[in-house]
Amino acid sequence: MLWGNLVGLVLFTGTSGVALAEMPAHSSEQTGQFQYIEQPLGLKIGVAIAGSGLIGLELWWFLLYKGPES
Repeated sequence: MLWGNLVGLVLFTGTSGVALAEMPAHSSEQTGQFQYIEQPLGLKIGVAIAGSGLIGLELWWFLLYKGPES
């Protein structure tokens, strides 16, 4: 199973590299810089709160949750 995963990873990595190499370059990619996109402050805060909440939930689940006593 491990060898199958490694072979799949190599195949997908090799194929995506070839596909990316064959893509035509756009005018924005020729400058070699990324285009900056400003995100709304509310969206940034919402993503930060949601991420913190999910991290807290995961910590609670694995460290503090006792589960039903059997």
